[in-house]
Amino acid sequence: MLSFRNKTGQTGFSLVELMIGVVILAILASVAMPSFQTWLLNSQIRNAAESISNGLQRARAEAVGRNVNVEFVLSADSSWVVKVAGGADIESRSSSEGSKKVAVTTDTGTTTVTYNNFGGVQAANLNGSAPFTQIDVDSSTLSADASHELQITIGVGGNVRMCDPHAPTGSPRGC
Repeated sequence: MLSFRNKTGQTGFSLVELMIGVVILAILASVAMPSFQTWLLNSQIRNAAESISNGLQRARAEAVGRNVNVEFVLSADSSWVVKVAGGADIESRSSSEGSKKVAVTTDTGTTTVTYNNFGGVQAANLNGSAPFTQIDVDSSTLSADASHELQITIGVGGNVRMCDPHAPTGSPRGC
């Protein structure tokens, strides 16, 4: 026969046990917060690099598809515009879309690259400046050892490649 007994034991948590749990959670959160912030800033670098790479590929595809010269214009804050050379904008991206604390530099100091109707890079932009062939994307707030810098290169035929300049030799992610 089954017997039903009243449990006289305690159910739930006491206030002291609850406070100990909250203190342990606060300690763990304070230890993890700097690593989380570094991860977020490195995610912004990756987001900006992927966006720029996609914008370059979009400009190349539009040049071939429209059979006209198309410009990709980059700003120092990682925002960009794809537009018909000397004409209307096709697409743009603001730096406020996930990459506010990112620094972007080009190898030539110029901010424009022009694709021709074959998808190749023009020898000179519409304004006469030389097109850039490399973009470095890094954090504007992280230290050099904590930052995961990325690099975007534009090949002779106009192809775009994103790579990690600090990857080990022989790695497919390396430059």
